[in-house]
Amino acid sequence: MSFAVAAGDRLTADAAAEVLRAGGNAVDAAIAGALTACVAEPALASLLGGGFLMIREPSGRVGVLDFFTQTPRRKARPGDADLRAVEYGDAGRAVHIGAGSIATPGVPRGLSLAHERLGLTPFRELAAPAAELASQGAPLAPYQADALARIAAIVKADPAALSIFGDGAEPLKAGALYRNPALADVIETYAREGDRFCHEGEVAAALISLNGGHLSALDLRRYQAVWRAPMEERRGGARLFLNPPPALGGALIALALRLIDHDAGPADLARAFAAAARARQETGIDDDPAAGALHLLAPDLVTRYRRELAGRKTAITGTTHISVIDRRGMGAALTLSNGAGCGLIAPGTGIMPNNMLGEEHPTGEDPTEWTPDTRLSSMMTPMALDWPNGAFAMLGAGGSGRIRTALAQVAAHLLDRGMRLEEAIAAPRLHAEAWPEAEFEDGFRDDERALLIAAFPEARAWPAPSAAFGGVHAAARGARGAVEACGDPRRGGAVVTG
Repeated sequence: MSFAVAAGDRLTADAAAEVLRAGGNAVDAAIAGALTACVAEPALASLLGGGFLMIREPSGRVGVLDFFTQTPRRKARPGDADLRAVEYGDAGRAVHIGAGSIATPGVPRGLSLAHERLGLTPFRELAAPAAELASQGAPLAPYQADALARIAAIVKADPAALSIFGDGAEPLKAGALYRNPALADVIETYAREGDRFCHEGEVAAALISLNGGHLSALDLRRYQAVWRAPMEERRGGARLFLNPPPALGGALIALALRLIDHDAGPADLARAFAAAARARQETGIDDDPAAGALHLLAPDLVTRYRRELAGRKTAITGTTHISVIDRRGMGAALTLSNGAGCGLIAPGTGIMPNNMLGEEHPTGEDPTEWTPDTRLSSMMTPMALDWPNGAFAMLGAGGSGRIRTALAQVAAHLLDRGMRLEEAIAAPRLHAEAWPEAEFEDGFRDDERALLIAAFPEARAWPAPSAAFGGVHAAARGARGAVEACGDPRRGGAVVTG
């Protein structure tokens, strides 16, 4: 039997692969990869962010560990919260940063719980590559430098952040040595003492010390990672396992796939994505994910939207993903996010916490309008695909609001067209939120392109594959045990097999 790893950076993939070579399982490898991503992918992953881990056991049983961020139990008094609007990225996307944008993080507790339940390798061994990397440093990969450049306004918001992620004036460039000794100390201590060090000890104290925040010691101490049953969809003879509510992405991917036929072209996909976005508003899934998902996938609503589509004339935030399949046939898909980052450094830790309370997608447009003590919703959707012959794939994506459309397209290519991973991930992508606008990578056939523009008159073509359309990193195992993996080149993807 062989193993396969796909991740958003070579160093992340290598750390996961080394664990597998030493006899660890897919969960061990995903944990090692996640910790390394917090160093090697500094604009995308953080110990003070959140994420999801989908696990497919060799028996075929699938579970999801939700360790995404939570809103604090109480809001700071009006006027006391440190909340600042900044624009970043090529499109000038606005988010809010500052201590008032930080939600209760879940990564330390989530990784610890996953290891406690299913890990084989001692946690200190899993953390060693990340700690060494943070201590010794490594040249920053081109995509990671681009990711830092996109959040330059956030990195420059605080001298402490610029001193860690920059050269004192600008964010680090590709090839520059990135070192973070304080983070190395945190990772080593976390591995030795457990998640209480982050949720109740010195890291927690550093996080709470930031002026103008909502977090309390109680928020951090009582945070819980939660095991959930995945959503299950069927398409042909295959099964799709998706991230369930309170996450949003799984239900929206399921709806989009229900709205398209197996021979759907780009125009059909764009109409389905726009309809799913409209249904998102109609069902109120953002406000009540569990009830909204039931409404979203109700047969009468799916039938109505399919009828509407049949009668019609013809952004990028800090998220990364790791997919692993081990020699035993266990699969893991782990997605991490730190939002765009809050712009501050928790003193003495070398860590920029998340800004999930200031991100548009989790909280809506008003960063002060959030419900206390509630798990934030997310578009992040680690997935598993199972075929009747015993083959399966683990996949997930970065890309903020584009995650759902990226994964739906790759899943459709795999399930409906029988593409291999590399072909499915390389295929041109599109994204649509509302007619008549759409965006697409200009690689479709001439006839498909014409139909897409006829259906969406204001569609805009991107001349080359772009990170704006998400980055899908996936691993698959065939019916006879052969493995393959593909890291999306749109987002610095890297692969290791062995």
